[in-house]
Order: sequence, then C-alpha cells, then structure tokens
Amino acid sequence: MKRIIILGDGMADHKIERLGGKTPLEYSRPKYMDFLAQEGRCGRLVTVPEGFPPGSEVANTAILGYDLNEVYEGRGPLEAASIGYDMAPDDMAIRCNIITLDDGRIVTHNGGGLETADAAELIEYLNQHLSSERVRFITGIQYRHLLIIKGGSKHIVCNPPHDHPGEPWEPLLVKAEPDAPQEPGRMSAEETAQLLNTLILQSQQLLAAHPYNVSKAARGERQANSIWPWSGGYRPSMHTLQQQFPQIKTGAVISAVDLIQGIGRYAGLRVIKVEGATGLANTNYEGKAKAAIEALQSDDFVFVHVEATDEAGHDGDLELKLHAIDYLDKRLICPILEAVNKMSEPVCVAVLPDHPTPVEMRIHVNEPVPFAIWHRNIAADSVRHYDEISCVEGSYGLLRLNEFMEAFMAEK
Repeated sequence: MKRIIILGDGMADHKIERLGGKTPLEYSRPKYMDFLAQEGRCGRLVTVPEGFPPGSEVANTAILGYDLNEVYEGRGPLEAASIGYDMAPDDMAIRCNIITLDDGRIVTHNGGGLETADAAELIEYLNQHLSSERVRFITGIQYRHLLIIKGGSKHIVCNPPHDHPGEPWEPLLVKAEPDAPQEPGRMSAEETAQLLNTLILQSQQLLAAHPYNVSKAARGERQANSIWPWSGGYRPSMHTLQQQFPQIKTGAVISAVDLIQGIGRYAGLRVIKVEGATGLANTNYEGKAKAAIEALQSDDFVFVHVEATDEAGHDGDLELKLHAIDYLDKRLICPILEAVNKMSEPVCVAVLPDHPTPVEMRIHVNEPVPFAIWHRNIAADSVRHYDEISCVEGSYGLLRLNEFMEAFMAEK
C-alpha cells in the first residue's frame, strides 16, 4: 500500500460569530475532505509536545513520527537543508524573516507580501553591508530567509514575528536564555543575542534607504524594512523515514516552504519543487496535485504541504481562509482522489492541519487538530464531516505526536 499525507498548514480554527458560530471548516463543508471523513476513520491529534512552541517546524516534524526531544534544532537548520547550505559543526542557523515595522510596531511578518526576486536583492544588499567571517545572509523564498552565525549560541530567546502582530517590536528583541550554558568554541548566549539585535537595528537603517522601500514608501505601501531572526539551532541528527518504517522504500515531499522541504530532506524524502508554488492562496494547486500523482507512481510515501491556509490565518483574512480551504479541497484533494481511485495498488490518504491558526487571533495555537484517514478497504466510523467538532467522535480518538504516523503506517 502506498501512502500520501495532505497537510493544510494552519487550516484548523475556532468558532467565528461571523460564520454563525461555526469554524471555517464547518462553514465550508469541503466536499472531498468530507468524503475522506465519511468513508474513512477520523480522530484528533496533539501535534506539539509539552514545552515546545506551536510552530510548523515542531508540528510537522511530530506528525512525521519524530521525537522532538531528540531531533529538534529549530527552523534555521531545516531551512538550511532546503536551501542546500551544508551546515558546519560550529554554525548556528537561524530563520531570518524580512518584516514590516511601522510606528514602533510589527505590522506584518511577511514584509508586506515580499516576492522572492525583490527579497534576493535586499538580502544581497544586507550581505554587502553586514556580512563578515561570522555573519552571512542566505536568500530563501519570499520573506523567509536564513542567517548563519559562525560560532553562535542557540541558547537564546527569540519571538516569532507572526505571533506578535501589532505589538511594539523593541521589547521583543533577542535575549539570552536564563542560565544559558557556555559551550566550547562558541560565543556566549549573551554575545549572540547582542550581535543579533545589532544586526536588526543596522538592517532597519539600511533597508529604509534601499530604493525598493523608498518607492514603497512613496506609494504609501508596506515596506520590507527590518530583518527578524528567530528559531535558531545547530545541525540536527535525524533518522530517515525509511529507517523508521520498513514500508517506506522511497518518498517525496511537495511544498513551497523551505522549512518543510528541509524536514523532508532530513527525513530522507526527495524534494519536488512545483513551478508556481508560492506558499500563498495563489499557489499552483493543480501543479502540486499533478506532482503528487506522478510521485505515487514511483514512491511509497508522499507528503504534500500547502501553506495558504496558514498565511490567511496570520493575515486575519477570513474570506481568504475560506477560499484557501475551498481551493485545497477542489483543486488539490479532488484530482488526487480521482487518480488514486484509478490506481491498481491501494493508496492510503490522510488529511490534516499541523496546528490551528485562528483568523481572529492571527497566531498559532497549541490545540488538537482534526484528521481523517481513508483507503478503499478501511472500515468507516460514524463521522460525517471533516471539521474540528465532528472529528472528536472519530474512532481513532485523541492521538498524540508520533501516534498518528504509527496509526497511518499500520493501515493495510
């Protein structure tokens, strides 16, 4: 049996008064997700272990069956793997957003909708002025980039910008962890925090003067006017999925997001990049579906990740989140199911989010998420709809962390 996981990042939500007290999934009643629930088995999953932040790097790694206490090193190293940067033993890699600040506050975590071509120009500009033997910026995708601190300490406290929209930025600057250890050959945590904060302040002066932001300001548009580093770590040590699950001989990951690609690389999956995949609601759903269907011809396991629902949640855009759910359902899940039903070898299909990103909160929250698992021979349970409320009654009950992957791989 082949297997495919379809993940709508941040798709789960809360009940919303504007939707008659329903969640976006309840309100949308997505036809093909509902099919998976009606004809398959459902449950809920705790994706974030105690003591960890409810970020996509944590939740997606847990969903794939990894023990975060053993492998977690933050987003930076995962994105380094995706970009193709081979971390040295003394590197500290940290995610580096380009964000929008205004009137002393964080306006948006995404640089006002920064595109990769413009971001590459800004990253090169920052390297020209700020890079050194210790500091290097590496271009990623859109607003998501990488900062390498040679000899940096990971024992620092950073604040993800998407968790603090509308808040003053200065109190959120990097701090050393209390009682941070001094590691041989590395800067202290306090020195690392001071260096990162200096880079933040210097970036603000530089970016404000860049022609890209000067023209943005003249048009009254949001500027990409500050870096914001967060979630750093060292090179992780992860077993591949093939080592953990003998059913998986080969596998693939499909995502527009560096972070997910990086998790996939460490998990032993080949990365399939789809032209027009953006990480936003305008992503190439049909292209991702086609790539997933083709991958199922040769691979035992496919992980398809869609970021659009999460971005809509962070923007607080309810209408966009509803559209993103609809697009995910009709333009991605539908063609995959149509193809799966024609395959001679059975395929086990799962759908779930990694965490909720409620549009009225605009941040990730650590709450169980609904999931559905289906294949042509599965004994269906009583759940009729795929949503946060209905899946409470699913026959899988409430699973935790690696239990989802174990249950998914146990289906025959």
